[in-house]
Amino acid sequence: MLTIYGQPSRFCNGVSRRNFLKIGALSLGGLALPQLLEAENQAGIRRSHKAIIMIFLPGGPSHQDMFDLKMDAPIEIRGQFKPIKTNVPGIQICEHLPLLAGMIDKVTIIRSIVGALDEHDAFQCLTGRTTRNQPPGGWPSLGAVLSKLQGPITQGVPPFVGLSPKMGEMRWARAGEPGFLGLAHAPFKPNGAGKGDLVLNGIEMDRLSDRKALLQSFDQFRRDVDASGMMEGFDAFNQQALGLLTSSQLLKALDIEKEDPKVRASYGKGDPKNRDDGGPKLMEHFLMARRLVEAGCRCVTLAFSRWDHHGDNFGALRQDLPLLDRGLSALLTDLHQRGLNEDVSVIVWGEFGRTPIINKDGGRDHWPRVSCALLAGGGMRTGQVIGATDRLGGEASERPVHFGEVFATLYHNLGIDASKTTVNDLSGRPQYLVDGYQPIRELI
Repeated sequence: MLTIYGQPSRFCNGVSRRNFLKIGALSLGGLALPQLLEAENQAGIRRSHKAIIMIFLPGGPSHQDMFDLKMDAPIEIRGQFKPIKTNVPGIQICEHLPLLAGMIDKVTIIRSIVGALDEHDAFQCLTGRTTRNQPPGGWPSLGAVLSKLQGPITQGVPPFVGLSPKMGEMRWARAGEPGFLGLAHAPFKPNGAGKGDLVLNGIEMDRLSDRKALLQSFDQFRRDVDASGMMEGFDAFNQQALGLLTSSQLLKALDIEKEDPKVRASYGKGDPKNRDDGGPKLMEHFLMARRLVEAGCRCVTLAFSRWDHHGDNFGALRQDLPLLDRGLSALLTDLHQRGLNEDVSVIVWGEFGRTPIINKDGGRDHWPRVSCALLAGGGMRTGQVIGATDRLGGEASERPVHFGEVFATLYHNLGIDASKTTVNDLSGRPQYLVDGYQPIRELI
């Protein structure tokens, strides 16, 4: 797993946003390489591979101001935005998402995600589970599971890459480590912009066999390895670092300067600086995600901006929605034009929704009872809306969809039967990927 950091920002409760990549993201436990290769072979795939791109919206996006507008509700609930028609008759979304509106036939909107907790914690979006009642050691992150069971597809390219702004230490960082899989599968996290750590610090290629000299070049990498004497983890960590350092594939994928200027321009340019009204808006990460899955990554995650709008909700959304609209629509268009839409699944969501009632500060507060998600690609049936909320947007009134169902669907898109695949915890007990949920029938 590779984590790339930028600048910090914080949520309403003072908690910083580090956990998205501290967690490692989108837990796909039990993805054995032979299973994926067999599934790809049966599907006739030769030049591509199954992959997932997750776009996490930290802080909890306002579902009723984006994809589930309630024009029949009282003014203190319906808000300031108006719906617009999309290219699918009968489906409307926010007026500040015009590019997505023109390609809703390539997207499925879920308006009835349920089962969230009122916590600024990406854990549930990234694993499909809550932080409650975890097995000893905790649920492993995607990077840890892939490290143990799948490994890289392409030499020198991690199976999982996380693109996220840098965030300070937080109370829920516990979620991100390798869990019951152990230190050998801890995430690989270079600092800074990432690329600077992926170079050989004065060591020639013919000296890479010298273990001591190699270890001296890993000062940045080594800080995440404790002094507990767990040599298995230490060796695995350095082996992964060596693979990255001796390959140019990852650096090429991360270098968007190599991209066609017209394609790069379609994604727009982000603001890497920290802002008082939100987190960094790194438009380049949408493009980087596509480049990384092409290079061989199985899963790429990115965290875009900050959506914890307890005040001036509509002013903040007027700034961020057009950016999300541009980045996401460019990504989906790019995947379709490159023939990757059947193999690459895209999911967009946050940890919970927002309150139906607008507060005295013009904001919306936390609302875990219902939220929304967007799904695209992966061979799924798109151009539809799944689920509905009541007139006020506060409760799922039709077809509630649990986080576990979304994960079962993502596993299905990868050729994995989540009802049968397991990973063993510290006691040797097999743990299923999801707790009894099935793929969303409307999508497969």
